[in-house]
Amino acid sequence: MAPTVVLVHGAFADASGFAGVIRELQTAGITVIAPPNPLRSLASDAAGLATMIEAIDGPVLLAGHSYGGAVITQASAELDNLVGLVYLAGFGIDVGESCASVHEAFPPTLLAKTSAPTPYDAPGGPGGPDLYITEPEFRETFCADAPVDVAAAMFATQRPLTLAALTESATAAGWNTTPSWSLIPDHDNAIAPAAQRFMAERMRATTATIAGSHTVFIARPVAVAGFIRRALAG
Repeated sequence: MAPTVVLVHGAFADASGFAGVIRELQTAGITVIAPPNPLRSLASDAAGLATMIEAIDGPVLLAGHSYGGAVITQASAELDNLVGLVYLAGFGIDVGESCASVHEAFPPTLLAKTSAPTPYDAPGGPGGPDLYITEPEFRETFCADAPVDVAAAMFATQRPLTLAALTESATAAGWNTTPSWSLIPDHDNAIAPAAQRFMAERMRATTATIAGSHTVFIARPVAVAGFIRRALAG
């Protein structure tokens, strides 16, 4: 049975950004699912994803973008139907690390300057605010290679991430036992490419660099879908 590809979006976005990648994979006859990621806490987001994956009949390739990489890392540790993990500008954190802490050894990115907390506690979160990317720098920070009108729509529809999810430490790391692939955009202003390379090397991931922004899968869906297909081929 051919694997199902499950695409997990990250912060400040939703699964619609995968539309081009989904089209390319479906055209190749690959079954794809792109569920919503609540972005409320690492533990609960990962638990929900794991429940969904367990219900899939057959093998699964998990692909996570940005914070979605942390979610697939945590969720995958107890799953027995995975054939691989794909990180698309994603956080491949280790046990005891958070998305925030793993980046501390590297220079701050533009995201550190352009994200802002809400003045209220995040609805559905464990406590503390949500985080958004502010408008003037949204495109440069998040999706610099997307058309201006597309970036404007992405800003208006951005999904916030709780600060708690960003700082919550992983309690499991599936990449220790599951083959991994990492695609690193060379003009990523949200997660430092050097941090991504560090995580990829630690995971012993099959790694490739691609010209593009943090959301390169929107601007270059054919290339990103091709990378996922290479992971499917093992």
